[in-house]
Amino acid sequence: MTARRRPSAADHWLLGVDSGGSGVRFALARVADDGQPCPPEFTHATKEPVRTGPDGIDAGHLLAQVAPVLRDFAGRGEVVAACVGAAGMASLGADLRDRLPGALRAEFGVPRLALAADAVTAYAGALGMRAGVVVAAGTGLIALGTGLDGSGWRRADGWGHLLGDCGSGAWIGRAGLDAALRAYDGRTGGSAALLARAQAVFGPAPTLPGRLYPRDDRAAVLASFAPEVARCAQDDLVAAGILRAASRHILEAAAAVRPDPQAGEVALTGGLFNVGEPLLGPLRAQAPQLLPGAELLAAESEPLHGALRIAAALSRDELPLPVDGTLLAVD
Repeated sequence: MTARRRPSAADHWLLGVDSGGSGVRFALARVADDGQPCPPEFTHATKEPVRTGPDGIDAGHLLAQVAPVLRDFAGRGEVVAACVGAAGMASLGADLRDRLPGALRAEFGVPRLALAADAVTAYAGALGMRAGVVVAAGTGLIALGTGLDGSGWRRADGWGHLLGDCGSGAWIGRAGLDAALRAYDGRTGGSAALLARAQAVFGPAPTLPGRLYPRDDRAAVLASFAPEVARCAQDDLVAAGILRAASRHILEAAAAVRPDPQAGEVALTGGLFNVGEPLLGPLRAQAPQLLPGAELLAAESEPLHGALRIAAALSRDELPLPVDGTLLAVD
């Protein structure tokens, strides 16, 4: 029998997983000489979101999507650490935390696993392992901060479009549609420009409730109107006011989680910021008052790379981010 060759450093790989509402993405990357992840050499994406059941996020369903990727990879090296980032991990991650580490270890020999909320992988992608604040804004919005000083994570918002996510894509879209319907009714605070765009996108104004309320993806539908608000903001005072209010909410969420109230880095990540200057301009203008001393930064990279960064730190036993068992759990 031929003895199994001990893997060299070049054979050491990291697995990153980003699970969200639009599907699951995977990446496998080698470990660089400095311990950081190399650019991914293997990537895969599915359009099927992981199911959520009575026990929360379904570990079996996630494993069924990860397993084929790892089986195809078998023989090319050793996965020395993995990080799974998932939307809803904090409140719905019990099944993942109970079942996934043992399953990945038993079938694929993955020795170390981090299970993280998507906000945590967004943080690691945006700032790496530095102290600071990350605001992740897309359909929803959450701010996460840490001083890496043992005080843990600080979180603000992320409560969903019915209870919060203030300043998010869904919040902006809803405010824009409210202004459109005000114009249709002849009430104050309406915008003829937003009414025109709402009817171009969704059809006649009276049909909007029937198009929106029965849908399970209402938050995403609302968020789809946020770019229309941004397009109108240059010439429409109501639309501009909505984005100014959204930027205030974003800065207030960041201020609530700052480890240092007078300084520090604040990274902005997520698809909402792709609307550009109509939102970023008011953010910069209001930051000196609402976030004094902060340095506003664009994100260094995306959440999937954040998952690889966490896996790399875990493989070195040098993970400085707060491990609290909920937002970030390590096995």
